Amino acid sequence: MSNNSKQTNWGQFIPLVTVFFFWGFVAASNDILIPVFKKAFNLTQTESMLVQICFYVAYTIGSLIYMLVSKGLKKDLINKIGYKNGLIVGLLISAAGTLLFYPAANTGSFILMISGLFTVGLGFSLQQIAANPLALEIGPPETGSQRLTMAGGINNLGTTIGPLIVSFAIFGSATTANTEASIESVKIPYLILGAAFVLVALMLKFSSLPSVTENNDEENQISETSNHRSSAFQYPQLLLGMIAIFVYVGVEVSTASNLPAYMEKDLGFETKDIAPYISLYWASLMIGRWTGAVEAFDIKANIKKLLRFLAPYLAFGVFLLVNAIAKHDLSHFYIYSLIIIVMIICDIISKGNPARILLIFSSAGIIALLIGMFTTGMVSVYAFTSVGLFCSTLWPCIFAVALNGLGKHTNQGSSFLIMMIMGGGIISLIQGYVADFTNIHFSYIIGVICFAYLVFYAIRVSSILKAQGIDLDKISKENGH
Repeated sequence: MSNNSKQTNWGQFIPLVTVFFFWGFVAASNDILIPVFKKAFNLTQTESMLVQICFYVAYTIGSLIYMLVSKGLKKDLINKIGYKNGLIVGLLISAAGTLLFYPAANTGSFILMISGLFTVGLGFSLQQIAANPLALEIGPPETGSQRLTMAGGINNLGTTIGPLIVSFAIFGSATTANTEASIESVKIPYLILGAAFVLVALMLKFSSLPSVTENNDEENQISETSNHRSSAFQYPQLLLGMIAIFVYVGVEVSTASNLPAYMEKDLGFETKDIAPYISLYWASLMIGRWTGAVEAFDIKANIKKLLRFLAPYLAFGVFLLVNAIAKHDLSHFYIYSLIIIVMIICDIISKGNPARILLIFSSAGIIALLIGMFTTGMVSVYAFTSVGLFCSTLWPCIFAVALNGLGKHTNQGSSFLIMMIMGGGIISLIQGYVADFTNIHFSYIIGVICFAYLVFYAIRVSSILKAQGIDLDKISKENGH
């Protein structure tokens, strides 16, 4: 896959993004499982976070296994088997995990349930290691982070639909009076999901994605300034980027994971009525990513400007549509269209520079969390859900700057970054513990600390890359920002 290609290979990109959809579907559905398991198995808020711990720590275990296998082979595993096969094997591992939900639901076993999620996460780790660098590879390097943003937008179509489908499967329609969840009702949606994983694996098998990785030309891969470094660990942008991924996934996941408990305890919501708000949180990520993805298209500047305003509202329209189909009252959500304007302004100010996007959006995330903490009622709910808007473009920005200049160590660097997805479980657990110790409202201080580190990383990484001869502003300008 040559980096010299002037255009994105959409024939390869479209089958690739289907896996991004499933990561989102499962990750957001966990937020519905947490309150259900909490009631069914009588768990504390900290214990209920085991759902997230098992799912997200699986990414770390998966990455460690990947590294050990690569060491044993004396060659990077993805470089050996190819991106396509890496994705297919990952999907089949995840499909095996969904099968555990059947005996788990029949026996009412919490351990089996979270073991199933752990196995799904293991498969996702291999998919992530292959898919993220691949999205950067199949087109011009200048628009790599925007392609990842677009893939993320598809991911969030999954996160928007996931909670609604799983909630419907467990509770029935929003208009029924069924407030008690049956553990048995969890198995069917997850078995269907397993079948979908197998179907996508088959689709990838016959897709035009390359079977073998072609990025082993060391002369092209190692930049002049890299001094032929022997390991990805020798790049400070990657080391600091690993912590950035840890806290970013942490704040993104824990903000949503603790929202149901906040809405139940402090605002008196029923569990079955929370799904639309969880859906709105994940839809906010979709809204932000659809906006950021506009840059990946090779179109005229004027049309791009127009799309920057249209794309977020199109994504918001998708959220409203799926909630209308689910027969939820939409009147609470129209006000949110005003909050989206703030995100559009942040996007315009950032001018496509990934480090600047990271700085501006992380700062906005801090403000959103502080507003949520110091207000009550629906104002606080919308402040907390708007964190999704400001998390939306952070993953591709961190990925793009952390892997910038790594050359032949890119896949190794990618596996280190994927390992840090465990932050989603660990930060959720820490926030759950703070919530049990103080209260849920105050526990969002953990998210503020996470965003503060991302502000630091955004400032620091620009000077690190400049020292290696990489100017992010120059790259952004060349890309027509």
